Parts: sequence; C-alpha cells; structure tokens
Amino acid sequence: MGAEPVSFSPPSVACLAFLLHTPKLLDQGNLNTNGSLQNGDVISLSNDMSFHGVSGPFLILDSNNVNSTNFFSEDSSCLRWLDSKPDGSVVYVSFGSLAVFSQQQLDELALGLELSGRAFLWVVRPDLANGSQVVYPPGFGTGLGEIVEWAPQNRVLSHPSIGCFVSHCGWNSTMEGVSNGLRFLCWPYFADQLHNVRYICDKWGIGLKIDFDEVGIRSRYEIKNEIDMLFSDNKFLRKTH
Repeated sequence: MGAEPVSFSPPSVACLAFLLHTPKLLDQGNLNTNGSLQNGDVISLSNDMSFHGVSGPFLILDSNNVNSTNFFSEDSSCLRWLDSKPDGSVVYVSFGSLAVFSQQQLDELALGLELSGRAFLWVVRPDLANGSQVVYPPGFGTGLGEIVEWAPQNRVLSHPSIGCFVSHCGWNSTMEGVSNGLRFLCWPYFADQLHNVRYICDKWGIGLKIDFDEVGIRSRYEIKNEIDMLFSDNKFLRKTH
C-alpha cells in the first residue's frame, strides 16, 4: 500500500537494533550459539542508521494524578514511611512483575539488606519465591526495612529519601531511576535487562552489577559490599546529580 513500516519498541532503540541484526551477528561470528557476545565485544549501532530525534522518557510528573498500569494493588503507606527517613538514605528494592527467586537467593538478599545497615523499602510480591509462599530467614527483621507487596514506583523513586535502586533493570525501571538521579545496584535476569545494565554500569557509570558466586548465588556479603560502595564512592553521586 506504500505505507512506510513503523515499529513501536518499549525497550531501548539499541536493544531493537540488536534484535534485528541478530542473524547477521551470528553469521559474522559476533555471537556464539548461546547468544552471548564473543570475547566481551561491544557492538555499536551502525553509522548508516538514520536519526530523527529522541522522545521521552514519558514519566508522570504530577504525583497527585498517578494511575496504576499493573494488576497489583499499590501500597501507598510506604510513602509515609519514606517521609520519616533522611534524604538520600533509603535503598529501594524492586524486581518488577516477572522475576522470581529461589528460597536460598531470597534469604541472601534479605540478610544482605540488613547487613548494609541502611533503611530499605523492599517490594516482595506474593509469588516472588518462585511461586511458593515467601518465608524470611531466621534473624531477619531488625526494623531497618519496610516490606510491601507492591509500591507506587514513580512516586517512590521521586521521593527525596531514596538514594539507591536495586533493580532488575527493565527499560521502564531504568528510565524511571535515571530520571530521578538514582544510583543502581543491577540485578538483571533476561532480555533487554542485560543490555540495559551495560549502559548503566559501563556507559553512564551510575551503577554496579552484582555477580553470582561460584555456586550461582548472589551472596549477602556481596550485596552488602556493593550497597556500601554505591553510597560511599563520590563518583556515583557526582554522575547522578
């Protein structure tokens, strides 16, 4: 019909370009059969790609007129809890609506947050423990944290008490955190999250990626150390303000 093709891509444009060029990257040997980059290569967008402009991020700025776009009931009581905390002091922890944890990994995260000694707001969905009932480890619950099943994320991230965002780094969460000048502790799972972490940590320099240990677990000590570094290293503060 002569109409030009148009694509709407919720992830980043770089992620869309990567997906469209995957067959070519495989043919050229840039990717292995597992879909990983060979030799840690960095792939750049083609210089021949035309550029028309950038729109967004489209965030709701009026906190008094926020409509939920998810199926979970938001617990706004956490905003009153945040009101009682000093500016830039709270760790916000949320992994979106799809990520799940083993019980062992949930235990390590819970204990790592408390080891940090910092106040934290943690979104714990009812199905976060791989579909099982969420059980917290013995000794957890020193009063540092506030736990909700779902939070009004835009309003939380724009709250002055938030200082760090522990995130799966989906594109929406990434844009919301960046727009509010936050430091990231990156905990990616799949798809564009892995790509977004490269921007957060390597390109923008506003976050750290927490790695698995030798048995495939992100340990409580690593979680604590990474949070400490994000709050103590002034380079993250300079780049986010």
